[in-house]
Amino acid sequence: MTGTGTVGGRKARSAETEAALKEAAKRVFARTGYLKAKITDITAEADRAAGSFYSHFRSKEQLLEALLVDMLEEGDVRAEEPGHSPDFTDPAAVRWHVAHFWRFTATNRSVVLALAQAAMVDEHFAGRLRELFEPTVHDLADHLDHIRAAGGRLPGEPLLVASMLISTMSHFVFHWLLDGAGLLGREVSDQEAVDTLADFIVHGISGSPAPPA
Repeated sequence: MTGTGTVGGRKARSAETEAALKEAAKRVFARTGYLKAKITDITAEADRAAGSFYSHFRSKEQLLEALLVDMLEEGDVRAEEPGHSPDFTDPAAVRWHVAHFWRFTATNRSVVLALAQAAMVDEHFAGRLRELFEPTVHDLADHLDHIRAAGGRLPGEPLLVASMLISTMSHFVFHWLLDGAGLLGREVSDQEAVDTLADFIVHGISGSPAPPA
């Protein structure tokens, strides 16, 4: 029992250190940016020995990829929240997804920015990033198929439209949420941003809204 307890204790301490390094990396990335962050900055922030990093990650890139995997797993859990519907013939379902994307990005702001910075300078990492996000594109395309099944007409093939929607949402979120400097001389509230983006997407995939009565 003593041996088993010792092994269990080591595993618990190892898991605690890994979690501490991940959380420290998020804070360092938020403060200095991913490209300028050093592994020693992360271990110092986590209050761990510099060598402890390599017991869990081979490189800063591998740590960032681990954060991405955690983020995607969190997204899968959130997709099971009440109110989720894949039927994009319903504007409320589109708005739910936009609000989820906005809130999810805000929660993971430092990681999302770090991913964007890493992809700009590392083609291998950019390819891995595309690979990890590919299921999201297919999932959104399945949602769009509900429109065609109901007799609606999409502006293009579902996968192409899905990639276009993700690109649109990503750029909108970057400029209004991640960039930190309001455009057009003003800030935008979460509600206004979500409502505007959701309406834009609904009209883009389903046609213009009906004129007022």
